Amino acid sequence: MLPSNQEAEQAREQFRVTALTRYARLECPGIWRAEPDAQRLDVVVSFGDASLVISDTAGRALSHWSLAAVARINPGELPALYTPSAEATELLEVADDTMVEAVETVRRAVARARPRGGRVRALALVASLAAVVAAAVFWLPDALVRHAVAVLPEPSREEMGTRLFAAIERVSRPPCRGPRADRALAAVAARLAPAVPGGVASVVVVPDGVDRALALPGGTIVAGRALVEDHETPEVLAGYVLAEAMRAGAEPPLADLLEAAGTWAIVRLLTTGHLPETAFAGYAEARLTAPPAPPPAEALLPAFAAAELPSTPYAYARDVTGESVLPLVEGDPMRGEAARPLMSDGDWVALQNVCGP
Repeated sequence: MLPSNQEAEQAREQFRVTALTRYARLECPGIWRAEPDAQRLDVVVSFGDASLVISDTAGRALSHWSLAAVARINPGELPALYTPSAEATELLEVADDTMVEAVETVRRAVARARPRGGRVRALALVASLAAVVAAAVFWLPDALVRHAVAVLPEPSREEMGTRLFAAIERVSRPPCRGPRADRALAAVAARLAPAVPGGVASVVVVPDGVDRALALPGGTIVAGRALVEDHETPEVLAGYVLAEAMRAGAEPPLADLLEAAGTWAIVRLLTTGHLPETAFAGYAEARLTAPPAPPPAEALLPAFAAAELPSTPYAYARDVTGESVLPLVEGDPMRGEAARPLMSDGDWVALQNVCGP
């Protein structure tokens, strides 16, 4: 008797969790490069919470890679060469046999968690198609969106975030990168993550196309260069990222993307696992030309307080007169208190210059 889809999924998830737990305390030396022409650095590689953490020899995190997306570019060879995704410019060299075995074990576990061929898959596809047809006929469109968001696995969400970012890159150009700037952005993400629902996976700065901040499926926040170049302190950047992360918690980017894509695109997603490319291009254009409004002050101020972040710099960056953002100024949770620095002055200068002249 064939196992049910739910039993199979539970078995695959248990295998993935077991694989991650097995290597939870593993770390080893490695060599990391932020981009093709960057200096190679000696680093420490360790397992995080479903992620590969790359730190310098002083213990400062340089980069976090999702284990679900890690790609190996020289299978079967040593030292192993890894990138955070197929399109990424970062490169990690690992010679430690145990770490290589661990990464490959988790990558196989993730692969097993994805849909596989065979009779069970065929039956699942038929059942899904029947459910989708019924949904298209009897449900309201927003109910179909909620269903798709609920059943879409995390690897698919990350893939959709990557594809949406690729569509944005056609307008914005590739993100601005640099070792110190990347470290500064990682510090911003780490500071804000506990303060917002769903956290902040990463922050990237792009040179064009994005004026403020835009959340992608998977937790990445894309910020425009003006947020680092046009302001004297990093609190403005952090405020915009926090506000966009809060908005994304209330209005998930994935649901927003699916609503814009339409019913038949969602049907295609549920039956094939993919959205048409036109859905990403259209949504990227719409969001870049008409960014969503930020949440109200009463929703933002508790998050600013949880992050120990002043709200006044962000408020005046939105409105230099202060009139439309008065509650954010008057309710600043850090008023009269010395806020914990987001980053060093040197890292902030590096971040301000990361996109060049």
